[in-house]
Amino acid sequence: MSSVFRRGSSLRLIGPLVFVPLVAAVAGCKTIGTPDPPDATAAIAAPISANSETDWRREVKAAGDLYQANPGNGEVAIRYARALRAIGQRAQAAAVLEQASIRDPKNRTLLGAYGRALADTGNYTQALEVLNRAHTPDQPDWHILSVQGAVLDQLGRHEEAQRYYASALRLAPDEPSVLSNLGLSYALAKDLKKAEETLRRAVSKGTSDPRVRQNLALVVGLQGRFAEAEEIARADLPATEAAANVAYLRHMLAQPNGLAKLPHPGTS
Repeated sequence: MSSVFRRGSSLRLIGPLVFVPLVAAVAGCKTIGTPDPPDATAAIAAPISANSETDWRREVKAAGDLYQANPGNGEVAIRYARALRAIGQRAQAAAVLEQASIRDPKNRTLLGAYGRALADTGNYTQALEVLNRAHTPDQPDWHILSVQGAVLDQLGRHEEAQRYYASALRLAPDEPSVLSNLGLSYALAKDLKKAEETLRRAVSKGTSDPRVRQNLALVVGLQGRFAEAEEIARADLPATEAAANVAYLRHMLAQPNGLAKLPHPGTS
């Protein structure tokens, strides 16, 4: 996984999602076989494992054959869409889940996966509508609440997003993926002190997701503490890459309106 600070990278929100994470942590360009941690949508499925491109293309073929034979099977549709997403075919993954959800409109797991897929393709308004149907007020799902928060952050509705993260944390206290998303939301709202406090809390919970620590490194760097940011980044990155990321961040912040040039959050 490349790092957060590199040109072209984006703030990513984390949140167990089905076959992805809307966990959006801050990560850079994604390569095939490097899954986004569960991130945003729910207990919708298992996170993608780090398979090779060849492995994923074989899975696309195997799952695609099963889907063609039984397009009404929600689990098969989710498996097929997951494989498509792993090779970068996000629009096709969303189309597969759209058809499956039409056939089985009450399948909440399927709706959660479809909502996340819509967010992946930038259809945030439609994603919110679908995710609203993936759980109910009397049976809320913290994974989906976190994904909804991530989508709202994509739309620039940070205060509203933070309320969704707060609801998720009431159901899953101190869940690192939700705390990481909340911390990034504060950063996007330019409250760097609160962002750092929240991300340090997420890191203290012992998460194995390196994106949480990289998000903390980013927020520390945004406050001008570059040496400390580099030290944090080195926990998960080669020293040369950590140094290069911090150097780029330092350069960016030195430019006029540098903070305004921060990348918009990404959903995957």
